[in-house]
Amino acid sequence: MPLPPVADAAQKTWILLAVCIAAITMPLNFTAAAVALPAIGRTFGADPLALNWVTNAFMLTFGSCLMLGGALADSYGRKRLFLAGVSAFAALSAGLTVAPSLLWFDLLRAAQGIAAAAALSGGMSALAQEFEGHERMRAFSFVGSGFGIGLAFGPIASGLMIKAFGWPTIFLMITALASVSTVAGLRFMHESRNRQAAGIDWPGALSFTWALTVFTDAMLQAQQSGWSDPWVVALLICALLSFMAFVFIERRVARPMLDLTLFRYPRFVGVQLLAAAPAYAFVVLLVLLPIRFIGIDGMSEIDAGRLMIALSAPLLVLPIVAGRLVRWLSPSMLCGIGLLVSAAGLLWLSHVPAASPTMAFAWPMLLIGVGISLPWGLMDGLAVSVVPKERAGMATGIFSTMRVAGEGVAVAVVTAILSALTSQHLSDAVPQPTALTSNAAQHLVTGDLSGAASLLPDVGRALLVTGYSDAFSTLLLILTTITLVAAAVVFLILDRGTPGDDDASPGQHPVRA
Repeated sequence: MPLPPVADAAQKTWILLAVCIAAITMPLNFTAAAVALPAIGRTFGADPLALNWVTNAFMLTFGSCLMLGGALADSYGRKRLFLAGVSAFAALSAGLTVAPSLLWFDLLRAAQGIAAAAALSGGMSALAQEFEGHERMRAFSFVGSGFGIGLAFGPIASGLMIKAFGWPTIFLMITALASVSTVAGLRFMHESRNRQAAGIDWPGALSFTWALTVFTDAMLQAQQSGWSDPWVVALLICALLSFMAFVFIERRVARPMLDLTLFRYPRFVGVQLLAAAPAYAFVVLLVLLPIRFIGIDGMSEIDAGRLMIALSAPLLVLPIVAGRLVRWLSPSMLCGIGLLVSAAGLLWLSHVPAASPTMAFAWPMLLIGVGISLPWGLMDGLAVSVVPKERAGMATGIFSTMRVAGEGVAVAVVTAILSALTSQHLSDAVPQPTALTSNAAQHLVTGDLSGAASLLPDVGRALLVTGYSDAFSTLLLILTTITLVAAAVVFLILDRGTPGDDDASPGQHPVRA
């Protein structure tokens, strides 16, 4: 296959813009659904378990298909996969506005995740072909800022549109942005692929997706039935066996979706652990905080969206700043410092009592956002730097899978923990706890204070809110601990190795960002 033509500076800018616009739509799709969740629940009359799939269906398929997307990009073309993904994403977003039931809505959300995985894998691996060295790191930092735009303006834009026109309009906005990205990619991106790629690891892709699906379902079922429920235990065992089957498959296929030999290298392992860290320090808050502010604290969608800007606004500019700071500080140092700052913000937020003024929440949320912005724009470039250029699709696929699948798992796990903690706090306040206490906790976790009050009519709303708020504070302390551990791992592992040793894949020289 002939080499693709070299893009000039203007064409590179348009290619980067196409990927950045696509990057805006994905977190927008995520945060918009979180802000709209109470309204979607009222529209479809959904129970808490079914409503949780509005978020998890998208994150599950998005995360589980990213490695497959990277392999497809290398084998069949980065531009081809990007255009297929972003155009399908636009069409599916429009389809959400006419979904006849919550089941169809969740199925469309799952399909959105597949399309988003194709768009992100194709787009990021295409950028890896166009940019080199520090220029590549800066390009990825711009994509990180694109995610930041979606995160920063998603909540407030969604709140305004829900208030004025109803929740379906937010998905039409996503359709419009994805359509612009499609046109720009079609016009300016040129095709490239890995000429050594040979086939797709379908058994690995299917087993990995199945394992993630079963595990996520176990987390959601645990909220409703408890961790000792036989069905939950069976699902967890099935998930473990499925992950073991995935590893068995990957060790034996000729062209694995996940090259397990890369995990022999400490620096590569450090990058993957870094990928999962923001899920617990930041991403779960994008789901939980709007639900709390709107459903429990009684804020309007607009006020909640405005407050969420404090958390996500730093991602508008700080990833680009971090991309420039790598000239003087190592990426691992910047990432570790950022995680420590985020941990401080989480600890601060855990001490903000219920019914506090808005600014009492805003300042620690801003600190969390500032901290997470430092690694946000550097992580993708680090992921690409540890493999040869022609394996960029696999590198971005593995890293993005760890990142997004980790986020999906984190949302499910943290929601289950919050439900259990809330149930425990309510049980301490109720003279004779029953199964209704656990059900009430599930309603509170999805922002349905009225539903919880109807299940426990003898318990005042103030006590329900206090029980939930105390559980939320305990959860934040757990997230603080996880983030501190992640920071320690980054400092200890990410700089390990010497050129030609840990910084490269087998038989290759290191490719530094």
